[in-house]
Order: sequence, then C-alpha cells, then structure tokens
Amino acid sequence: MKVGIIICDRYRSCAGGKCFRAARQREGAFSCYPKDEPLEIVGYSTCGGCPGGNVEYVPEEMIKNGAQVIHLATGLVVGYPPCPHMSYFVDFIPKRYGVAVEVGTHPIPEKYRRIHRLLPSWSLVQDQPGLMANEEVRRAYD
Repeated sequence: MKVGIIICDRYRSCAGGKCFRAARQREGAFSCYPKDEPLEIVGYSTCGGCPGGNVEYVPEEMIKNGAQVIHLATGLVVGYPPCPHMSYFVDFIPKRYGVAVEVGTHPIPEKYRRIHRLLPSWSLVQDQPGLMANEEVRRAYD
C-alpha cells in the first residue's frame, strides 16, 4: 500500500515522527493495513493553511508517486482547535481524485484524549476507532 499524508499547516515544522512510527508499527489509522504487507509513504505535505488550499493540489502529486490512499493526519482531528475543514477534505479528495481518504495517522496521545473527550469535537474522534488504540499505546504517543 502506498499512502500520502496531509498534515495541518500549524504543524508544518513537524518531522512526522509519530505518523511514520504509526505507519511502521501499523498503529492508529494504519492498523487497517496488514503488518506483513509493505506500506510506503509516498507524500507528506501540509494542507497549506486555512482553508486548506494545498488540498486542491497535493493529492495529485501524491497520486503521481503511487498513492492509493490519502491520510489526513491525526493533528487535524485533535489539533487546537480541530480542523474546521476536515469534512470538506474527506468529501473533496475522493470526488476530485478518485482516491480513498482515511482520517488520522498515529493513535491519539493519551494526554489529548483526556481533554478532547470533554469537548464537542470528540465526535470526530469517536468516528475513527483506529485512532483510539489502547491506553498503553496512547501513552506511548504522549
């Protein structure tokens, strides 16, 4: 499987450590891929900042590199605040590019879970069971 990752522009200096570790260990949203099959990240970019102008262009480059699915990074789900444009990205990318979208990358860190479960945006997380993992895994991503 070849995947592209789009992160929130607020975290543009992020080196992607948690995303890449989760992909390697098949944790978080990457838990849907078999551990015995190759997984390659073929693109990593920001959304371009609100309202997400890069989302109109970067999937095309990722697809040129073989991306079969685009992951919207966990930081878009539990950032401060969560991305207000996420549902648009989830709808737009498959319609424009015909490629699947997965919400999330690495498991939600336990310290984020503790506060975000008290916020109205928690429904975004509850709809993504792969991001929850178990407490031990969530703590490893703190």
